[in-house]
Amino acid sequence: MTRHNDQVKALVVAELPRLRRFAYSLTGSKADADDLVQNVVIRVLNAQVPDHGNTVPWLLRICKNCWIDEMRGRTAQKRALDTLQDETPAAGSDGEKHLINQLDIDRVIAAIAHLNQHQRMALSLVAIENLSYDEASQVLDVPIGTIMSRVARARAKLQTLLH
Repeated sequence: MTRHNDQVKALVVAELPRLRRFAYSLTGSKADADDLVQNVVIRVLNAQVPDHGNTVPWLLRICKNCWIDEMRGRTAQKRALDTLQDETPAAGSDGEKHLINQLDIDRVIAAIAHLNQHQRMALSLVAIENLSYDEASQVLDVPIGTIMSRVARARAKLQTLLH
């Protein structure tokens, strides 16, 4: 195995949780997110890793581009959201508290689904993936001011929807 393949595999393994979270934020479905991540991994394994140090925006940009490619190929139909957690409460835990938490999570997921795709991607990169506005602008290939306004509008809309 070549050194390049080892480097790419190490990158993918290290960033897989982040990649999966971002894919889930794009698709709204765990199954679709897993499919998207699989497509990203295939594309990354065949790509040349950039020479600059920060490869996270590069990897997330590939994910975004795979998602756009997938959306272009799909027929226009809305996909139902999976719940964020499929787990049942553990034995001895407070089932009522778990149910309330699940309802809160479901409300947030439903509210996020009301954001347009651009706002959802920007918010996911900045608020969930903790990327800087500059890194998010690199991933989405838009000016930093656009990221800032999309995140601000997304937060304002979520605040309205959740209150």
